Amino acid sequence: MKAAQISQYGQPDVLKINEVDRPAPGEGEVLVLVEASSVNGHDVIVRSGGLKMVSGRKFPLGTGLDFAGTVVATCPSVEAYRAGDQVWGTVHPRGRHVTGAAAEYVTVPADRIALVPAGISLSDAASLVVAGTTALIALRDSTHLESRERVLVRGAAGGVGTAAVQLAHAMGAHVTALARDRYAPALRDLGADRVLGYEATPEETGSFDVILDTAGSELECYRRRLAKNGRMVTVGLSASALAAIALSTVHGCRRIRTFSANPDSALLEDLAGYVASGAVRPVVSSVFPLADIAAAQEAFGRGGILGKLVIDVAA
Repeated sequence: MKAAQISQYGQPDVLKINEVDRPAPGEGEVLVLVEASSVNGHDVIVRSGGLKMVSGRKFPLGTGLDFAGTVVATCPSVEAYRAGDQVWGTVHPRGRHVTGAAAEYVTVPADRIALVPAGISLSDAASLVVAGTTALIALRDSTHLESRERVLVRGAAGGVGTAAVQLAHAMGAHVTALARDRYAPALRDLGADRVLGYEATPEETGSFDVILDTAGSELECYRRRLAKNGRMVTVGLSASALAAIALSTVHGCRRIRTFSANPDSALLEDLAGYVASGAVRPVVSSVFPLADIAAAQEAFGRGGILGKLVIDVAA
């Protein structure tokens, strides 16, 4: 089977499409024929060597976290799924295989997948897995966003941002989106009540009960825009972000929070409910064939993307 792999740490051209053995499902696992994956920040950080303390120096390495596809086979102990089911999910970033989700087949534990919500394609489903579950954890589980609260989504045009705008709107919050001006119409269509540019001053933005940051920079500056008992969470981790998170613990409930997203079946089912109801819909900027995954990651690195970049593995 074909799989995208990292031949060494570096620029996008270190990504190669290789022929590898098709995996077989182990205990508690299912084998999935992958239709699509997507590009996430984690993929780019690993490829460039930013997580080499975790990913190691044994090559090749797989790439890709999320996928949507069709179940081909299951371990005998797995009863929740059967061949032919369309599923979405994630591979573990430190899994036992040399392929990530950007491969023709993946084996995954049954508790890391769920049925794809009705009404969307597998390609669209792949765009929502990591972005949607990350936004859901941030707003519902980490900051406990409540109806009528004021929420600021920083980096609202990205994958997590577009999902967060929709989820916050569905939760009944007043949503302010921070993004490039050209994306204002699209973000309003997704449910943003206000769209502001990055140059907006504190006086222009006002204060917020919840701030969701996807950039990982200038965190203390944005933390000061929290109202009393406000909560802030960042999913854009960097060395400066980690320092700001540590220093913010002195501020009690107004500290900066973060989390390690590890979506399971229950979380994917919750996200599927929002998708099935029409509250959350995919936002896909471009679709690249697997052979062009290097170009996809290069485009991701340049930024300025509305929504997600999807990898069509079946193309």
